[in-house]
Formats: sequence, structure tokens, C-alpha cells
Amino acid sequence: MYILNAAPVGSRILSKFLEYELKLSPATIRNIMSDLEEMDYITHPHTSAGRIPTDKGYRFYVDTLMKNEVLTDGDLKVVNDSLSPGQSSSILRDASRVLGMLSRYLGIVGIPHLADLKVQKIELISLASTRLLVVIALDSDIIRTVTLEAVFEIDYRQLDEITRFINERISNKPLRFIKENFKDIISDYSSGNSPLIRLFVDSVDMLFQQEYQTERIHIAGTQNLLNYPEFDDRLRIRGIIELIENEDIIIHLLDKYNPTESNTRIFIGSEMQNEILDDYSLIVSNYQLGSAIGSIGLIGPKRMNYSRMTSIVRHVSGILSKNR
Repeated sequence: MYILNAAPVGSRILSKFLEYELKLSPATIRNIMSDLEEMDYITHPHTSAGRIPTDKGYRFYVDTLMKNEVLTDGDLKVVNDSLSPGQSSSILRDASRVLGMLSRYLGIVGIPHLADLKVQKIELISLASTRLLVVIALDSDIIRTVTLEAVFEIDYRQLDEITRFINERISNKPLRFIKENFKDIISDYSSGNSPLIRLFVDSVDMLFQQEYQTERIHIAGTQNLLNYPEFDDRLRIRGIIELIENEDIIIHLLDKYNPTESNTRIFIGSEMQNEILDDYSLIVSNYQLGSAIGSIGLIGPKRMNYSRMTSIVRHVSGILSKNR
């Protein structure tokens, strides 16, 4: 009942709510509530109020009572239509939007470190006598282009030979590994003193830099959190604004989740060890972007429908991984 309207629940209200399933008097329910409060599963905001779950109470429900909810055909259609194959340029942003729309909470999608993506191949394209375009194809259909400026006339007769040589040694290796080991990787090239090879060695930081994306996270559904009654007072609204404006807080939360795990995790209130987040819960999973792994999830009030929200996160995560 508290999940539905954010109002503390009293024994009389609960007795009426359960009258067709359990014939319990208000007095009996009060005794049970008293026991649960002593065990720190529920609490009351003030003396005369009804009870609300504590973080420990939510945790007990999530770990022992929660069942997986099957998403409706309408929910599945929204996800599948919004995240259809071929939308590689915007699919992560669309995923955060879909999460926010279906959950009515804050949808978040962390962008993986592109340094973990593997290089499929490079291509060298002549632009001018001293300019060379290097096209680096990463897995998951991500392309990086870099223009190199030489202080010598480029011998374009070497391009095909050097391209084949480099591709044989870097294909299917992570961007980070190539950057750290490029000089050794090409050390056995027969024309090691070639000016073109030296240009590649001198430009390795530019070619294979590990961090070149400008965005680290996509967030959608900001307005959703303002619609919940527990965030009516000014202090809590300020907390919402601070949470949304400070992406580092959310990124830190996602980093807490071990991306090598395939299960979905739930963090409740104080478990996130940040006062700003004491009124929230985080559901987080991962998705695979080529050979890199990113985190996906949602943030909402602790009284969220955990069963439904977990199913939404898992399904969106699965669609993202399948499309990539």
C-alpha cells in the first residue's frame, strides 16, 4: 500500500485491505508491526504515523520475496520498436529514454570505455602529398578517423604494404593494448626506418588514444522524479537537482557495479553510501557493446515496484547486447 501512494500505513487501514484474504484485527496487526519495527524492517516517520519500510525491510523483500514480473506485450513493443537494429548512432541514448518512459523514473545508460573495444582493421587514405587519413574500424560498427600531417613527402606506394602489415598484427586486439604496445607490435617491419612507419610510432597517442568520447552517460526522465509525493519538500527537490546535475555521482554508482557480472543488482538507500541518495534505489545491469561492457539502469524512489523495474532493466539490457 505504501508503494502505491507514499502514505505511511496504519494497522486499521491494513486490516481492511487484507479482510478478504486474512482475517486479522487491527490489534493483531499492531502487534506484528511492533515486532517488525523492533527488528528494523519497518519504522514510522513520527509518533502518530503509520509505518513505512526501512532499507532493511526493502532488502528483505528484494532478496527473499520478490518475483520476476513478465512484461506486457505493450512494454515489449515499445522497447523493440525503439531499439531496433541499425540505430547504432543513437541506440544508447534511446535506451535511456525508453527506460525513463517505461519506469517513470530516471533512466541511465553508461557509455563503456571505448579503449576496451577491439580494432577490426585500419585503412590508409591519401589526402595530399603530406596528409594521410587513418580510418580505424572498431567492433560494434564504431569508426574513428585521424588525419596525420607528415613533414616529408609520403610514399603512397608503401600504403597497401604497410596497411596489410599493421592489420595482421592489430586485428582483433583492444585499443588499449595496441596503444600501449604499438612500437613492439610493428618492430619486425623489414623497413623499420621508413619515415611512414616512424610517423605511425610518433602518432600512436593520437591514433589509439583510450578516451575520446565526449559523453560518459545518457540520462533521461528527469521530470519523472518531480512527480512523486515524497519529493514535494524543498530539501528533497534540491537533492534531485543535485543528483541530476552531477553526473559524476551517477557514474560513480555505475562503477560500483562489477561489469563482469551478468546478473542485475539493486542498491537501496543507505547502501549507496551517499546522503543525496538516501531516498532512492538503483537497479543496474550491464550490456555488451561489441567487446566492451557498459552499465544500464534506473534510479527511483525506494518504494518502487522492484519486480517490474528489474524486468524492464533486464529486457533493455538484453536488447542492447543483441543489437550490437
